[in-house]
Amino acid sequence: MTTPVPLPFRPDDDEGIGAPLARFLAARPTPPRVLALGEPTHGVGSFPRMRNAALRYLVEHAGFRSVALESDAPAGLAVDAWVRGGPGDLDDLLATGFSHGFGAYAANRELLVWLRGHNRDRADPVRFHGFDAPLEMTHAQSPRTALLALHAHLSAVIEPPCTAAGIEELTGPDARWTEPAAATDPSRSVGSTPEVTALRLLADDLRTLLHAHAPALVAATSPDAWWTARLHARTAAGLLRYHATMADPGPARFARMMQMRDAMMAENLLAVVERDGPTLAFAHNGHLQYDQGSWAGLRWWSAGAIAAAELGAGYAVLVSALGRGPGVGDPPPGTPEAVLAALPAGRLIADPAVLHGTAKRTDIPPRRGCFPLDPAHPEGSDGIVFVRDAY
Repeated sequence: MTTPVPLPFRPDDDEGIGAPLARFLAARPTPPRVLALGEPTHGVGSFPRMRNAALRYLVEHAGFRSVALESDAPAGLAVDAWVRGGPGDLDDLLATGFSHGFGAYAANRELLVWLRGHNRDRADPVRFHGFDAPLEMTHAQSPRTALLALHAHLSAVIEPPCTAAGIEELTGPDARWTEPAAATDPSRSVGSTPEVTALRLLADDLRTLLHAHAPALVAATSPDAWWTARLHARTAAGLLRYHATMADPGPARFARMMQMRDAMMAENLLAVVERDGPTLAFAHNGHLQYDQGSWAGLRWWSAGAIAAAELGAGYAVLVSALGRGPGVGDPPPGTPEAVLAALPAGRLIADPAVLHGTAKRTDIPPRRGCFPLDPAHPEGSDGIVFVRDAY
């Protein structure tokens, strides 16, 4: 048996996150279907703990039914089953149910324990999702697992145009897909091989069959099982596109890789909202903002911008900014963070308009890996959550 935990968050004022969130939501013209909460960097405990406190408020007072994290979507299926009362070992789930090493964060353990405790004996459990693709900085996974899961689901009512053994033969060993050198050397990528071309056609055929036979598949399995099969179909197709992009030696290669990732994230997030309703999404600011992402002069649309194009006013985003934190001193003068630090205490959520007219400095090194806010584009969010003293 697990015991719910209080989801601690040390705020910068006496209100915590609930009261500022209530004011923010009350000012919206319509209730958001996705409330996106960004963090400026990974690995600072205050931000995921703030997310936990925000989720509790949204569940208890605003009818939110799921939380979606920047983590491997298929891997998160086992986590979702556990928080809804299923079997499993929490330590194992933290090790295998998260990508990017996020399972090691104490706040994520606290989140899962709270969700399982909250969901006990409830007919309408709050669900957990990863909405990232199965990607890391150095590699992308093989589509084998996703294709086999999709094949197995289709086999409940039809004979797919391939066998499981045929999929295994085409994909081959997983190591050929996760070759770390392929991240920087297109010639080391499996993405230009004839097998990948064949698998991309197969993945498209299987995905089409999944929708063509939806009535029979839902009746033979369940709506949840069909939803999961759609996730596997998206994952397989997305991974194959990503690997093909990795094999392209063109100058826009990196931007296209990031574009593919954010597009997959957006598609996964929209599927979550379609089924579960109001959802709290948590990821790096750069994935959730309305602006395009950028790196070394390359630009691509963020997952948040893509989702907002479909959801309109149903999408709202709060980006976060860091004042001081572990190993991070006061914000350098002239930066958006310094402007926010000069505001009176007690304003946990600030209007982005406060950054209008602030000169953007380009000579500031990253602060603990933080991507600084851009005062030239305050329209990139609906509000800024400023954490003055992170821990």
